[in-house]
Amino acid sequence: MVGAAPVERLDVTAYTIPTDEPESDGTLEWDSTTIVVVEAHVGGCTGLGYTYCDAAAAEVISSQLAGVVEGADAMDVRAAWLRMGAQVRNAGRPGIGFCAVSAVDQALWDVKARLLDVPLVVLLGAAHDDVPIYGSGGFTSYSDERLCRQLGGWAEAGIPRVKMKVGRDPERDPVRLDAAREAIGEDVDLYVDANGAFARKEALAWAERYASSWDVKWFEEPVSSDDLEGLRLIRDEAPAGLEIAAGEYAYIPSDFRNLVGSVDCLQADVTRCGGITGLLSASGLANAHQIDVSAHCAPAISTHAFCAVERRRHLEYFHDHVRIEGMLFDGVPEPEGGVLRPDRSRVGNGLELKRREAERLAA
Repeated sequence: MVGAAPVERLDVTAYTIPTDEPESDGTLEWDSTTIVVVEAHVGGCTGLGYTYCDAAAAEVISSQLAGVVEGADAMDVRAAWLRMGAQVRNAGRPGIGFCAVSAVDQALWDVKARLLDVPLVVLLGAAHDDVPIYGSGGFTSYSDERLCRQLGGWAEAGIPRVKMKVGRDPERDPVRLDAAREAIGEDVDLYVDANGAFARKEALAWAERYASSWDVKWFEEPVSSDDLEGLRLIRDEAPAGLEIAAGEYAYIPSDFRNLVGSVDCLQADVTRCGGITGLLSASGLANAHQIDVSAHCAPAISTHAFCAVERRRHLEYFHDHVRIEGMLFDGVPEPEGGVLRPDRSRVGNGLELKRREAERLAA
């Protein structure tokens, strides 16, 4: 039995990595992605966690969170989570504050599993052996050729559902959707994500058209995720077979509570929602309201965690994050027949930082 295991220190580094080409969605453009990586050192073991966020999250971890985690027992992860949440109250819990908490929480769960010499999925208590995935990218900045190559490639690899961005130039979207449907064939589910680009009635009109013309099954953030009434309107009035989803910007528990009743499927991002501890809280809420939960991005860290979510739907296999996680970490899970499975031969979350590559990227 492992006794008290005080956290010796937290190391944190931000890496900003250029995208392989400029990217955009319905409401934002970018050419790089920042990942903030935390390592928790305890008794010769190192736990790893991360968040996709501005580099300012690294400063929050160093200045706000390290002081309430270092010296505490690594076995008591939930207690540390509560202290971290209280600590960032004045700094602002939703947003960067809870992204920082998420990364540290993941690292603490990971180091606890390593101290106990078990895979993280075993420590959490698996409800499933795997998590179905959907390929995600299809940026509005892509040429039609790149769009088809990416989505069609996922379909050919056996991933039975793919997602593309819409809403930046709605007049061109029908051409893009025609190309995407042709590239993936009739048997692969097509999803769209507007990232809040539409007004309510505009989104509702597109919902009808997506379903009837391209057999779209999933419409993500048709309006801003802050517009709960708008999400509810579209969920209630959208055609049968087209699900409305939101939740990637849910940080604290009340964010998830507010979304329940406004969407068909709740999304949760383990790098934003308070880490694994926050995710398990959201999972309990979803169970109580009989709604499924879909994992938003960060597939390498989400695979173990979402196997413990009873009503897990699927996991977003997001192009940018797949690329970055492969660059930075050993032990990244690879798709098998449209699912990701935790590697139970490796302790903890199974990830190891590629230090030489990390040092080069941090330079």
